[in-house]
Amino acid sequence: MSAPTHTRARPSAHASRFGADARLHWWALALPALAFGLLLLLLAGSGQAEAATGEGPALVQVAQQLLRAVA
Repeated sequence: MSAPTHTRARPSAHASRFGADARLHWWALALPALAFGLLLLLLAGSGQAEAATGEGPALVQVAQQLLRAVA
């Protein structure tokens, strides 16, 4: 004799992701807002930029040294 089994009705994955219960994590809003703010600060401060004297940025110097080492 078998006992009756009760199965729960699972909501579909589509309904649980896009339903009224859908919530964003805090970082899903904070990170884009932070990135936008940092880019805005970079653009606002670029009006006072001046040409640097010297050989150039450190990244360019490192790239040149790597190219010399490979060649």
